Amino acid sequence: MSAQSERQNTVEHHDTDDHDDAGAHHGSFKDYLIGFFLSAVLTAIPFWIVIYDVFRNPMVGAVVILIFAFVQIVVHMVYFLHLNSKSEGGWTVLALIFTSILVVITLAGSLWVMSHLDANMMPMSPAHMRSMP
Repeated sequence: MSAQSERQNTVEHHDTDDHDDAGAHHGSFKDYLIGFFLSAVLTAIPFWIVIYDVFRNPMVGAVVILIFAFVQIVVHMVYFLHLNSKSEGGWTVLALIFTSILVVITLAGSLWVMSHLDANMMPMSPAHMRSMP
């Protein structure tokens, strides 16, 4: 084969290649629109909850907003990052699970340490607090 025909075959192959990495699905325009719509709604609802003070108990509002945040993370991973169990033989999902476990351990440990320190620190008198810089 001549060098020109090899270049032409390479260009033709590159033009028709959908950059399919081991069967990974890269999404269509419809998938991106669905993801964008869901992201916008999942952002607008928590703003509405905070602006109009929908829940009387702030803790309930915080929990609902955290649930919306978690759902939005899943929407971004599925629709924009195309994370599924089929891409790269499932290793991306395994890496995500491992990362999530590390984040949960780090956050739980940090909260435990802060709570432990709060319970065991020597209390300060209000007079001493006023004299601090």
